[in-house]
Amino acid sequence: MGHLNLPASKRNARQWKLLDIVSATFFGLVLLFFLLVFTPLGDSLAASGRQALLMSTSDPRQRQRLVALIEAGHHVKPIESCPADSVDHMPCEDPRRNSQLSREMNFYRERHCPLPDQTPLCLIPPPRGYKIPVPWPESLSKVSISIAPYPLYFYLFQENRIASSGVELNCYSSVKERRVIIVCTVQIWHANMPYNKIADRKGHQGWMKESGPYFTFPGGGTMFADGADKYIDKLKQYIPITGGTLRTALDMGCGVASFGGSMLSENILTLSFAPRDSHKAQIQFALERGIPAFVAMLGTRRLPFPAFSFDIVHCSRCLIPFTAYNATYLIEVDRLLRPGGYLVISGPPVQWPKQDKEWADLQAVARALCYELIAVDGNTVIWKKPVGESCLSNQNEFGLELCDESDDPNYAWYFKLKKCVSGTSSVKGEYAVGTIPKWPQRLTKAPSRALVMKNGYDVFEADSRRWRRRVAYYKNTLNVKLGTPAIRNIMDMNAFFGGFAAALTSDPVWVMNVVPARKSSTLSVIYDRGLIGVYHDWCEPFSTYPRTYDLIHVSGIESLIKNPGSNKNSCSLVDLMVEMDRMLRPEGTVVVRDSPEVIDKVSRIANTVRWTAAVHDKEPGSNGREKILVATKSLWKLPS
Repeated sequence: MGHLNLPASKRNARQWKLLDIVSATFFGLVLLFFLLVFTPLGDSLAASGRQALLMSTSDPRQRQRLVALIEAGHHVKPIESCPADSVDHMPCEDPRRNSQLSREMNFYRERHCPLPDQTPLCLIPPPRGYKIPVPWPESLSKVSISIAPYPLYFYLFQENRIASSGVELNCYSSVKERRVIIVCTVQIWHANMPYNKIADRKGHQGWMKESGPYFTFPGGGTMFADGADKYIDKLKQYIPITGGTLRTALDMGCGVASFGGSMLSENILTLSFAPRDSHKAQIQFALERGIPAFVAMLGTRRLPFPAFSFDIVHCSRCLIPFTAYNATYLIEVDRLLRPGGYLVISGPPVQWPKQDKEWADLQAVARALCYELIAVDGNTVIWKKPVGESCLSNQNEFGLELCDESDDPNYAWYFKLKKCVSGTSSVKGEYAVGTIPKWPQRLTKAPSRALVMKNGYDVFEADSRRWRRRVAYYKNTLNVKLGTPAIRNIMDMNAFFGGFAAALTSDPVWVMNVVPARKSSTLSVIYDRGLIGVYHDWCEPFSTYPRTYDLIHVSGIESLIKNPGSNKNSCSLVDLMVEMDRMLRPEGTVVVRDSPEVIDKVSRIANTVRWTAAVHDKEPGSNGREKILVATKSLWKLPS
């Protein structure tokens, strides 16, 4: 009997069930493939997966694998954005973590950095409504148009109105000391820093005010509600602020840096600092205005500056307890102040109600240090530090002693405060006020502290020539927007003698010169030239808010992550460039110089941090194997 040809519907049901499952699975996979590859759904699903990978800190090995993929060029898509609530994140000044630390000597307000493996690998987004900042000098509350070497970029001005770059300012003018002074109520975008606490609490003191979509800065402060200019005019009665004798100043507990902003018109470069505290974003406001500033706290460690750097140290109601802990804080101020320099303290405890003991103690410590009392004017006291070998009374009620000769007062990176006074004999060279040239001559004359390097004078001169040539090439050939209102705040991540910054002094910029803590301490030379800067280890985040620099420059980027004495890296180039992106403003510029191999790696990583980059040959006349990468950060925003 032959087999019957049954219709399909009569075939074995189990056989068809299995076949249907296999077929459906196959066609389902094909459909999923097309959805993932050719539709936005694929990008969305991939992004969510990458986000989980990027934001995960529970598995350090997973993070390390991703970093390795990016460095090798195998991860070509952009690094994902951080959450919206991280727009002002500073990894080393995170109040959520630091608030759990000890309050003793304000330890919890100092730098406390997470390990790289504990940090999410993501890009800090701008706040909603972010706009490109108001350009310099419209961002400053007071503008001085004079013969002084600060070119200004007002294209149209009248008696009562200045208009420039689409920003309208109400101003008035006056003539003072052969200069036309234009005083303006300046506006910066409220959306860039939507924090009203300072305006609400300090508006009556002239710090800042909210005005529609803007914040305005009348130029006042707690101790100078009528404006920093009038306050500085009072100081001029006792201190040679004009004439170039004084150049570098440190403003402690600076608020929104109205003092430092006003000192610019006197050709005095003030580095302002304050902690991240309840006033939230005061340093960010200063940087948004184009005033040199960074986040710091005078707590348990030395501030990140070399000895005898500042011609003036200023405190206006900074509320630092100078005589506490056996006058440890005033001893640190003494370490930073040049011989012949001036210490100005306004506010408590100077002739302040119910602070008679604190005021008496402050005067006693100053006498023990042999400071000359210049004046007590209301709630302001001015002292002058003696020139020459440190003078310290053998008998003093605070038990102050000179430090041992083995102590190097230039060590200041994570270095505990000492209760001894740094002697001037411990630092070789001429650096006292009055013995160094006046500004601007001191910029180009090799300081005696350049001898920290072998053949230091010759190295200094060669470095200065090299950077004049390089900066001209940046401007004329690479079209970097130096010398235009687009660039005000600059960071040089590997500054050496400050040659890059010195070549820019004719431009309306200021430069934060960073000397890596792992390298030779040349920062004192930078200060002797009349420039400013800090020590820093680039395997850690920098103490600044996101979006604070218009241009970041680095020569020898790979050397910043190398372990001294070996070829091994101490940290990742990816993490370093993510940190650079955090500090850089949208539409800001990055300039990197290094070997072709390193530049090739930097170029690959640049794509993942959403920079548009181009690689160029080095300038004619320069030796060595170098390429130059010039990149621009795009203005991207979180999806609404």
